[in-house]
Amino acid sequence: MTPLSHLAARRLARRGLVVRRHPATRRQRLLEQHGIDVVLDVGAARGGYATELREFGYTGRIVSFEPLSAAHRDLVAATAGDPAWTTRNVALGAEAGSHEINVASNSDSSSLLPMSASHRDAEPGISYVGTETITVDRLDDIAAEVLQETSRPFLKIDTQGFERSVLAGGEATLERCVGLQLELSFVTLYDGGMLVDEALSFAYAHGFRLVGMDPGFADPGGAVLQADGVFFRAGDEPGDVP
Repeated sequence: MTPLSHLAARRLARRGLVVRRHPATRRQRLLEQHGIDVVLDVGAARGGYATELREFGYTGRIVSFEPLSAAHRDLVAATAGDPAWTTRNVALGAEAGSHEINVASNSDSSSLLPMSASHRDAEPGISYVGTETITVDRLDDIAAEVLQETSRPFLKIDTQGFERSVLAGGEATLERCVGLQLELSFVTLYDGGMLVDEALSFAYAHGFRLVGMDPGFADPGGAVLQADGVFFRAGDEPGDVP
């Protein structure tokens, strides 16, 4: 860092600002190093995560799963002109069937689980405003349709507390995954949701190790309530990728 840039960084810091490399830069480097050729984007919302993948250089296949009809319409529009990015208007869970999902006022906070008091206290302007009947599939039941035999998948799950159920319905598929991204909740944001200790224990018990963590949801006082954890298989080091 040059003296001028160091001075600029200090002045920004005094104002509560910091200049740092975008977390998607590191994630893209990891995807490349581990030879990821398909990203399973579970809880895709309107396509922001996958769009970011493209913006930072990922050119492999993306399969996005989004159960809400309005969000899925926007998701389909986002895929226009990108034949390597496909969508499915379903949620993933432990059992296939039809379920009622709670629709939040900001859509992104919609969940199959009840919103907790901690979530409402952190964002009092967000609440459930209705429900929608959605289709739920098991990842293991549809994996053959979305994965190829030689695929090196990366499984990203952003399902507002429903991660445990998604993983329960995809145990066999998870064994094929090279990488995993999970929301790590430090407090209960959705009743019955997976907390950070359970998420980390699950990932390590299935052969993954934490390689990156990006701050996410915070309360008005600045306390981080949730972060995104990025995991890759222990032993699948970048140097081992063909």
